[in-house]
Amino acid sequence: MNLKKRTINLILIALCLGFGVVLFLVFWPATYHVPQQEVRAGTKFWDLPSGSRIAYTLIPAKGEKKPNPVIFLQGGPGGPIYDRNITILSNLADDGYEVYLYDQVGCGFSERLDNIKEYTVERHKRDLEEIVKKIGSEKVILIGQSWGAILATIFVAENPEKVEKIIFTSPGPVLPVNYKLDSISPTDSLQLRKPVFTNREGRKRAYSLRTKFVEFVAKNMNCKLAPDQEMDDFASYLNFEMGKSTVCDTSYSGQIENGAGYYCMVKTVQSFNDAVDRREKLKQCQVPVLILKGQCDNIKWGYTSEYLSLFQNHRFVFVTDAGHGIATEQPEIYLNTIRDFLKK
Repeated sequence: MNLKKRTINLILIALCLGFGVVLFLVFWPATYHVPQQEVRAGTKFWDLPSGSRIAYTLIPAKGEKKPNPVIFLQGGPGGPIYDRNITILSNLADDGYEVYLYDQVGCGFSERLDNIKEYTVERHKRDLEEIVKKIGSEKVILIGQSWGAILATIFVAENPEKVEKIIFTSPGPVLPVNYKLDSISPTDSLQLRKPVFTNREGRKRAYSLRTKFVEFVAKNMNCKLAPDQEMDDFASYLNFEMGKSTVCDTSYSGQIENGAGYYCMVKTVQSFNDAVDRREKLKQCQVPVLILKGQCDNIKWGYTSEYLSLFQNHRFVFVTDAGHGIATEQPEIYLNTIRDFLKK
């Protein structure tokens, strides 16, 4: 009898210890070795009617200024503006374009929202509409990278008269996502290549029990179980790991950079499911469009092909030896193709 009691006690102790370990892993704050953000020289702020406080960089036009400025829409969601974005796009300022690059709400130097439920596709669209009003030009030119391309489609569907041209680079799926496009295969002539790494592998390396639980709470209870600073650092680490899937040659994957917005990323992506279908409006769009896709782009071909079918006035450029981040591996082709498109 004593042996049985001792066995039961040992089992209870083991269960308590196991439960304690789980609680520790879930609730103990984590630290990520990422560089801290320092406010970039020249950073300015817009206070928008939506309530968003947006950090932006303006690269002034040189020489004779073109009438319509360029606005760069970063990928993510929750991806900040990096110095390399400013460096390469400053070349357009040499051509006479004002160039605006901004951190979308919830990332970079822009304000984080207390209510994470407000991070939605529609919120980002409203912010962009207000930014265009702030800039004050009759029309703008949009350069949308990945998620930024998705945001550009939403904006132009509702505001075609405000857009002179759009450049889509490695565009993400038109919303709401048509998952049937997963099965569409490209023509053999394109010779697409799979990247060495996948996003799934990056997520597997980065995620822990704590971050999985934080994400569950964020998605299902709209709460921040962990503070923005901790989770933004995690998002920066996650971006570094998943960034290995955005290049053909992993030597271009770079170092960890800070500024990502975790809750912006999670909740905006979650809102994709509720996005309004604007495909009929996009079919009527006559705005000239440039679409660039890299040979190792991790976005499936079917989603790119939908852009080709929706936008009648388009030019498509396939870039060899480049992944999802075309400007990273083929900066000259990226820049020269955009310049050539803007001249016409």
